[in-house]
Amino acid sequence: MANFSKSHVPQFSVDVYQNEFLPEGGREVNAIVTVTSTGGGTSGGAALADDSADAAVVIMVDCSGSMEYPPTKMRGARDATAAAIDALRDGTSFAVIAGTHVAKEVFPGNGGLAVAGPATRGQAKDALRRLTAGGGTAIGTWLRLADRLLASADVSMRHGILLTDGRNEHESPEDLRAALDACAGRFTADARGVGTDWEVKEVTGIASALLGTADIVADPAGLAADFTAMMENTMGKEVADVALRLWTPVGVEIGFVKQVAPTVEELTGRRTEAGPRAGDYPTGSWGDESRDYHVCVRVPQAGIGQEMLAARVSLIVPDPAGGTPKTLGQGLVRAVWTDDMAMSTSINPQVAHYTGQAELAQVIQQGLNARKSGDHDGATAKLGRAVQLAAASGNEGTAKLLSKVVDVVDAATGTVRLKAKVAEADEMTLETRSTKTVRVKK
Repeated sequence: MANFSKSHVPQFSVDVYQNEFLPEGGREVNAIVTVTSTGGGTSGGAALADDSADAAVVIMVDCSGSMEYPPTKMRGARDATAAAIDALRDGTSFAVIAGTHVAKEVFPGNGGLAVAGPATRGQAKDALRRLTAGGGTAIGTWLRLADRLLASADVSMRHGILLTDGRNEHESPEDLRAALDACAGRFTADARGVGTDWEVKEVTGIASALLGTADIVADPAGLAADFTAMMENTMGKEVADVALRLWTPVGVEIGFVKQVAPTVEELTGRRTEAGPRAGDYPTGSWGDESRDYHVCVRVPQAGIGQEMLAARVSLIVPDPAGGTPKTLGQGLVRAVWTDDMAMSTSINPQVAHYTGQAELAQVIQQGLNARKSGDHDGATAKLGRAVQLAAASGNEGTAKLLSKVVDVVDAATGTVRLKAKVAEADEMTLETRSTKTVRVKK
């Protein structure tokens, strides 16, 4: 058993990639901010020492009636949850919820959380064997119960894992949105759809609101491996509630802030004010990993030869005692006005790459929506553009998924034909994974 202590905190670095040169009258400044966290004592899924367990996890398992068809679904969900429980490190607080049109505690069932160890893992798996399918689906009730259970733990890392196989038919979209708003910032969550009868936008919306991952597991047989990997990833997180703080001088406006790798995630609307001319954008929990963010700001006009600090980007983590937040790393975004056309018109490779990756995610969504509504010309044009962007950026994963929905005539020009027949699982996989990006080729 690896032995890491809680004090083994990752080191963060912040690197800014941009072309700071603007032409006369130029106002828009774009930068890619790469944040890397290293040396956090993540163990690649190996168990950590008891004293390092500063996490609580609640697993929400869909037990609605549709989980019984085919029976492999419910069996797969039970096996997957058992596998996830096996991947919990000793000392982690945990609970299991059965989700239908109401949420019910399956384990430990006393309104609180159990502490992971050999005995509680065995008891939890015994409780899973009694899970049966029946009833409707109201995911908001599952999330609210998970929130109550997680809030009872005195830990810094709170996480949920949610599995569903169907649409959220037994509560209104407003009820689900209200539950997500209530839970956002209180815990993070990964969401998975099993089979093909669930709504992609619902599952990806849950993961997005709770700063987690979303994916499809089309075949229930793949659930156990997916749940194990998810739990190992959760157990590798070391720092919670990290925010990207953007400070801008007087006269500078924020265009947008978005995560662009490993997935595209819009953060602009999630800003919370953090003092004069500063705002925080949530990034969730971190282990050993690297992520890229695209920051776009508009600066006041200035004359040739002038330069200014356009923005300061800091990584902030709250002080548990409620004092001043700790700064983990910092980077500067600059603006310099020049009459050298070659310098001012050159697009930074990182900025160009991620602008293309964000467009790729967008045109896939638009193309699939057009296909569903019967607009074949629109779908062909958008998905053709997606094929072109995926090929140009080396995004082989997305290119492969696109080839199951369209016949590619010429990837370089984006010439495609819509396939007459597309497996539902292939279309849903492309939609669910459309926001996954690749890093810039060095």
